[in-house]
Amino acid sequence: MSLHLLDPGKTALIVIDMQNAFAHEKGTLGISGVNIAPAQRAIEPISRLVKGCKEAGMPVLWTVQEHFSTDKDHRRGKKRLPSHTSKRKTVSALAGSWDAQILDELAPLADDPSLIIRKHRFGGFYETRMQIVLEMLGVEALLITGATANACVETTLREAYLRDYDVVAVTDCIAGVSPEWEKPAQEVWSHYLSILSDSGAVLEWIETSGGSRNLGLAHLLLKVSDLEKSKRFYVDMLGFKVRPDASPLPDGRPLVVMEQGLGLTIGGSGQEQVDHIAFEVREVAGFAKRVKEAGVSIFRDLGPGAYGLTIYVHDPDGNIIEIFEKNPR
Repeated sequence: MSLHLLDPGKTALIVIDMQNAFAHEKGTLGISGVNIAPAQRAIEPISRLVKGCKEAGMPVLWTVQEHFSTDKDHRRGKKRLPSHTSKRKTVSALAGSWDAQILDELAPLADDPSLIIRKHRFGGFYETRMQIVLEMLGVEALLITGATANACVETTLREAYLRDYDVVAVTDCIAGVSPEWEKPAQEVWSHYLSILSDSGAVLEWIETSGGSRNLGLAHLLLKVSDLEKSKRFYVDMLGFKVRPDASPLPDGRPLVVMEQGLGLTIGGSGQEQVDHIAFEVREVAGFAKRVKEAGVSIFRDLGPGAYGLTIYVHDPDGNIIEIFEKNPR
């Protein structure tokens, strides 16, 4: 299982087409003789997963498929061969109809109109605002759920993978019109497009990954005896690139910051060269509480810093460790 490689803070849940047309007995698929039991079974785990994601602050996007009647859809009307919609008793999910509405069991959870993506074809990305919304939200990974497995879900999985998103297909939250089609589809997904998981494992991952979490080394600040000489070494010899926006340190010492995460300042003697090490975290307040309860030496208490809310502590050897959170919620 690779869920642990993902950052919940950069992950979104997508619920695809859980509408009356595709999951209600009186919807288009139901009255056309299609087995909608798999879609109805997916309602409860989708609801549970949506609630868990929302509680964790994870964005939940909903796609809503909408069609025009045959006489109004001139693009589809040009086709010589019959489209999939012609194989149903009527065109599904006509815009503005009951058929196109999100199921009553899930509709109260789709409470943010800005996160409802209306589409006219299978794919959640095709000629929609999906990608720009995900970019605005800073999303890098997607949890995919909904209906139907071999059409709208699979098309969206492919579109997401081709756009270099990390993709998770949540299998108990995905329904196909023919259950026997689902296993071979999942084999293709797991080989080419995504990892497979179930909603229980995803919820456990969200719970265990939430709260305070170290996101990685942000920078290392070295104390050097000759700032210009050291700057030339790292820039000219090693190819580091200087960031132009660095301000002096709070104590007035000059500061040179490299885009690669290395900082230089004066004060080195050749012995103790590390000024401090900085780590970016999630929920810095949780880290602050943890280190205080453990009796860790505090160099500077929680407060505003250069990158966001910050606390400085001493490690067991006395090194200064900067722990910060960018734009805390």
